[in-house]
Amino acid sequence: MQDFILNVLDLLSNLGYLGIALGLMLEVIPSEIVLGYGGYMVSKGSIGFIGAVIAGTIGGTLAQLFLYWLGYYGGRPVLEKYGKYLLINKHHLDVSEQWFNKYGPGVIFSARFIPVVRHAISIPAGIVGMSSVKFTLYTIAAIIPWTVFFLYLGIVLGENWAGIKEIAKPYIIPVSIIALGAGAVYLVAARKQK
Repeated sequence: MQDFILNVLDLLSNLGYLGIALGLMLEVIPSEIVLGYGGYMVSKGSIGFIGAVIAGTIGGTLAQLFLYWLGYYGGRPVLEKYGKYLLINKHHLDVSEQWFNKYGPGVIFSARFIPVVRHAISIPAGIVGMSSVKFTLYTIAAIIPWTVFFLYLGIVLGENWAGIKEIAKPYIIPVSIIALGAGAVYLVAARKQK
C-alpha cells in the first residue's frame, strides 16, 4: 500500500497544483496525506503556499459537491448500492444522516473535522435538498482551515511528511471538539431566530 501511495503522490506532484486538486477530488489517498505532501512540495519550492491552498480548497470542495449531487439526484438507494465504490458504506450513511437530522445544515461545517462523518455528511445534505449555495459556502469555510493546517504540517515536516497522520492525531480531537462547539453555537443561534 505504501508503494501505491508513493506512486500516486509522485504522479500528482508532477502535476503541481492540479495534482493537489485531483488528489483531493479522487480521494484515493486520505486528504491529510495529499495535503502533507503538498506542504512538502511547498517546502521544496516546487509550488507556492497560496496556490496550494487554492488547489486544495477547489479539489476538496469539488469532491464534496460530487457527493452532494449523488445524494440530491440518486438518493439513499443509489448510494447504498454503489457507495462502496466511493468507500462509503451503510454505516457512514446512517451516522452522517443522524448528524444532519440532529444538528441541521450547520453540521456541514463542523462535521468536516470529524473522522468517518467528514466525507459522508455531504450525502444527506443532497438527499434533503439543502441549498447548493449554502452547502458550498459551509464546505469551503471548513476546507480552507483543514487545507492550511495540513499544508503547514507538511512544510514543517519537510522530508518527514509521511508521518503526518501520526503528528496530526493529537490535534484532530481538539479541533473536532471546537468544530462541534461551533456547530452547537450555530444550532442555538438558528433556533433563537425561529
